[in-house]
Amino acid sequence: MTITLRPGSTVMFTGDSIIDCQRSESEHGLGFCYPLRVAGEWGLRHPDRPVTWLNTGIAGDKVMDLGPRWQADVLDARPDVVSILVGGNDMGWHSYDPDGYVIPAEDFAAGYDGLLAPLAEAGTELILIEPFLLPIRGLVQVGDVHIGEAERKEWRADLDPKIQVVRELARKYGAHLLAADGMFAELAATTGPEYWAEDGVHPTPAGHAALAAAWLSLVA
Repeated sequence: MTITLRPGSTVMFTGDSIIDCQRSESEHGLGFCYPLRVAGEWGLRHPDRPVTWLNTGIAGDKVMDLGPRWQADVLDARPDVVSILVGGNDMGWHSYDPDGYVIPAEDFAAGYDGLLAPLAEAGTELILIEPFLLPIRGLVQVGDVHIGEAERKEWRADLDPKIQVVRELARKYGAHLLAADGMFAELAATTGPEYWAEDGVHPTPAGHAALAAAWLSLVA
């Protein structure tokens, strides 16, 4: 069952850098990645149903970072639909940063649940996007750090329980789930993972196009 976007609906994208995408530098505030593609494609298809599109993603945010700004950045806007993508920065790769740490899946679940509860109470439609990791080979630069394949296997072991958390929360709240990790794994099987995310985490233009197409399949 799809979400119906009515004329005048407000849709909020929020989360981390994959959402942010330099939104503060864009005239429309949507950034330059898949939220912009979604808004543009919707406008092309449905000029009779204008929608207000908002983006409050912040690069580097973890689940715990969303909580303190949730009221001002999300709830106060009273959106009809909220689309969340977070979890990549909660993954094990942040243990390679000087100030990094790895958040346990239980804490990730509790923090994420706290974000969803007030939205569900308000009757907001929810789209939860799985965090994802593509199996890039060789050394990969993330920020100022070069990470090898062995370390990225540890990332995967850390990420899988958090993907399961997102799936369970989607069921709990009746949210629409965008199974991005599985989607990218399937796409990468024929092209190679670098085509969709050169560092395994941040999508290429083609990767953002894939996210936008999958997102649009959830609305009507």
